[in-house]
Amino acid sequence: MSGTSEGPAPAAHLVHLPVTESRPRKTGGEARAHDLGAEPHLHDLDARARPRHAGPDAGSPLYRAAFAAAPLALAAVGHDGTVLAANDAFVTLFGGAAPHEGDGAAPVGRVAADLVDLASDGRTWHAYREVLRGRQARLRCTRRLKHPQGHSMWAQITVSPLHAGDGRGAALLSVSDISARRELQARLRHLQMHDPVTRLPNRTLFFERLTAALEASSYEDAGTGRIGLCYLDLDGFKAVNDTLGHRVGDRLLAAVADRLTHCAEEAGFARASSPLVARLGGDEFALLVEDSTGTEQLADLAETVLRTLQEPFDLSGQRLSLSASIGVVERRAAGTTATGLMQAADTTLYWAKADGKARWTLFDPERNAHRMTRQALSSSLRPAVERGEFVLEYQPLVGLDDGGVHGVEALVRWRHPQFGTLTPNRFIGLAEEDGSIVQLGRWVLRTACRQARRWQLDHPDAEPVYVSVNVAVRQVWDSDLVADVAAILAETGLPPRLLQLELTESAVMGSAGRPLQALQALSDMGVRIAIDDFGTGYSNLAYLSRLPVSVLKLDGSFVRGFRYDDGAHPNPADEVIVEALVQLAHRLGLTVTAECVETAGQASRLRRIGCDTGQGWLYSRPVPPERITSLLTSRVCPQV
Repeated sequence: MSGTSEGPAPAAHLVHLPVTESRPRKTGGEARAHDLGAEPHLHDLDARARPRHAGPDAGSPLYRAAFAAAPLALAAVGHDGTVLAANDAFVTLFGGAAPHEGDGAAPVGRVAADLVDLASDGRTWHAYREVLRGRQARLRCTRRLKHPQGHSMWAQITVSPLHAGDGRGAALLSVSDISARRELQARLRHLQMHDPVTRLPNRTLFFERLTAALEASSYEDAGTGRIGLCYLDLDGFKAVNDTLGHRVGDRLLAAVADRLTHCAEEAGFARASSPLVARLGGDEFALLVEDSTGTEQLADLAETVLRTLQEPFDLSGQRLSLSASIGVVERRAAGTTATGLMQAADTTLYWAKADGKARWTLFDPERNAHRMTRQALSSSLRPAVERGEFVLEYQPLVGLDDGGVHGVEALVRWRHPQFGTLTPNRFIGLAEEDGSIVQLGRWVLRTACRQARRWQLDHPDAEPVYVSVNVAVRQVWDSDLVADVAAILAETGLPPRLLQLELTESAVMGSAGRPLQALQALSDMGVRIAIDDFGTGYSNLAYLSRLPVSVLKLDGSFVRGFRYDDGAHPNPADEVIVEALVQLAHRLGLTVTAECVETAGQASRLRRIGCDTGQGWLYSRPVPPERITSLLTSRVCPQV
């Protein structure tokens, strides 16, 4: 187990102590005595084992009496490795009667290394010889010995040099029974490594086992070389604690642990070992499967766990129902780290929760790569604005009656150094989640207004075009949008009538309080407010009449229904809906823009219905500002 020689630390071994006296084995004792460089013969304690700093006489009756009566098992060992003398405790421990009872010399003359198993490993044996030769100060090691009474015991072996008068060297061997200490240490370790509520292995022991299972030595010579993990979280457990109290919650956790243990035992019935069940903390549990055979084995285990936990729990008359979400990971052990496996399991558990709970989900590398990309993008959003990685492209808003460019929509692009040019659908949602949409939106607004003002100054004789900028609802809540718009308009010199702000239908229709006040203030300022993707949300038409909105932008899904497919006529229902929306908007004093106009036929039908403005690839894809300049020069947007 443990060992020090002021040096080596050998492993513990079980040694059977002799019950009766026996002579040294020639193949063992004589060989080792020869290896020590001396003849195997006996020596008297008086002549060989006197301490260097002895008192009146190291061989006096007082010293002899002290040696014999010491409660610690002591023996003097000669330079050849044989026992020269032993006290009562040593003789009792290693067989034979005590010296005062007669024939007390059972261990005397025997090879000390055999008695306490010092030759079982090379490092200890070398250190022991060095002590006998006086080249090393002390050897200390731990051994598991077989007591003559039949039980095993843990002993601490200490060998210290004795400087005899003849200069030939000797050593004092002491054997201390540390079984009680080892038992206490074992109990303390068990408490340290197990959860007090469920009595399952805790996080510390789980990671110890996981790390050991991933070491190459554990799977190279045998087994499948694979490892699996079911990472489990109880759904809605917090509600149990909050409503019924932590005592009931703890009892529920203990009951869950019992069922998981039963599942693990069933899973390991026909296998070399059962999965390790551990409580990692809170309501999180793990089932570790070493030498797994593939994803099917883990999937079966996860399915069994879900079915088992869905059975109601009866806790002293209280009947509770429970479900769980499980993340399942199974892979080759080679190249896998404990941290990597747990990260994959945690991610997969999150997917199971997000997908609706009460289910298990298998780790998907492709889905994980997408998540990692999202995380990388999210962490670099704010610095990207400062580094100038964003650019604006513009898509014309064309009058359906005259074909002229009436305005442009500003669309942001992220020129990411690693992932290339990214469209808004890749990062706007992330920016809204972490709040960086406020900083990004402010930059987009300033850049678009500055560009629109430049077009106005470059074409003074032409009717100026307006610029439409998308605004997230979080920009209204987390910033003073009205003050930002006013400051940017003043800074760039752009007239308010040439700025249009687009908000999604769900954001505008749910506006109340501060958002509605902001929209009203912007409208009073002269800024146009447009509802984007109209027709896809939960429209409250009565509420629409009270909003400070001037433009409706019809969602492209309606316009796509106008397209001929394989010679068939377009969906007449889409035309009816669009026509009704256009008529409603016009009666409310609003203009209508149709998105995703891709064919001349669609444009013609929209014109006939009365739609005011079209936007789509029929006229132009989003392009850099220089291309828009050329369109403004001609004032007519050619159809692609």
